[in-house]
Amino acid sequence: MKYIVAVDGPSGAGKSTVSKLVAEKLGIAYLDTGAMYRALALKIVNEKTDLPAPFEKGEKAGKLEALLADTEIEERDGRIFLDGRDVSGYIRMPEVAMIASASSALPEVRAKLVAIQRKHGERWSVIADGRDIGSNVFPGAKYKFYLTASPEERARRRRLELKEKGLDIPFEKVLSDINERDYADANRKVNPLTVAEGAEMLVTDGISAEQAADFIAEKVRAGETGS
Repeated sequence: MKYIVAVDGPSGAGKSTVSKLVAEKLGIAYLDTGAMYRALALKIVNEKTDLPAPFEKGEKAGKLEALLADTEIEERDGRIFLDGRDVSGYIRMPEVAMIASASSALPEVRAKLVAIQRKHGERWSVIADGRDIGSNVFPGAKYKFYLTASPEERARRRRLELKEKGLDIPFEKVLSDINERDYADANRKVNPLTVAEGAEMLVTDGISAEQAADFIAEKVRAGETGS
């Protein structure tokens, strides 16, 4: 039987890592919706497109609509493709993350990407992670989880991730970016970050990604067997 697992939470909570592990454990597809927003943000940065305010009309809005109409984003085998090009190695930069947060507040951006994400969910069982998966993208998901951790723990993880990519960014800068992102995500007018109705919260401070994935996978297996 086809089903959807929705995993929400703030930046740096380990959603993508945990969700990928759950996908492997359950043998289902993994859909990284956050990476899709970052892929679009990368295009916005590269094309130097100015973002309009939410619901703003005019030249900026028109240019963004044209960019969206000419954008294709696809997830294949854990890689993100933007207009046919694999951009997986370019979407984790801090400036891209900030533009992703800003652009995700725009209704036209969300409409474009939610449509793409729902098409993936119609084809097969998936686990998807992001900011509003359980509350907006897949509100009817059978399984919903909210992963979180302290800002300090999330900054520590993000800094290690960036160092692995050759970027030695001070901890204080990473923590500041995390706090700014949290505020922006929680206070945006369109589909803000929230705990979806029926979601089970999992605090990941002090536990490994493997342990968190085992927790979710066992919950799903139990639900499938009716126990």
